[in-house]
Order: sequence, then C-alpha cells, then structure tokens
Amino acid sequence: MDFKSIGKRLKMYREMQELNQAQFAEKVNLSNDYISKIECGKRLPTLLTFVSILNALNASADVILFDVLDKGHKSLISGFTERIGKLSKDDQKRLFAILEAYLGEK
Repeated sequence: MDFKSIGKRLKMYREMQELNQAQFAEKVNLSNDYISKIECGKRLPTLLTFVSILNALNASADVILFDVLDKGHKSLISGFTERIGKLSKDDQKRLFAILEAYLGEK
C-alpha cells in the first residue's frame, strides 16, 4: 500500500480547508507530529482515527484511497463529474479542451 500517496491526498484536503498541521491536529485531537507522519507516509492511522480525519476533512475514503482500491477510480471519476458540474460553462469548456488534448495524445 502506498502510504505516501494517501498522506499527500490527506494533506491536499487539509490545505483546501486552509488549515496548517497544528490547527488540523487540534481539530482532530491528535498531535502535530502524528499528523505530519501520516502526511509523509511514515504512519498509517487506525481505522477509527482515519474516519475522524476523513470526517474533519469532509473527504471520502474512496477518494483518499482510490489508487489502492480496485474500484477507487470509478468513485474518483464520479466525484470529478460532480465538481465539474459546478464550474461555469466557460471553465467547463476550458477543462474539456485540456482533456481532449491530453486524451488525443494517448
């Protein structure tokens, strides 16, 4: 299991909430050092702690674990679809142009 990729996604969600590690650690009643080790991929939290972290980040486990779950990519795509639907029509057109260019190369 790739603990580093899981930690990076947790960090990304924390930063999206504009929380530093100390603020987030306080929010989930964990030490700053422990949060740092999770985000660096040096520690894997217990299931109960993981659920607390996900709830505090308003994140879904399948999104955080998508590359270690067999069906994780389907959930991630579904989440992107929802987020894309919230973009303005102009932003959607720009994003689709980027995707078309990328996929056209494959």
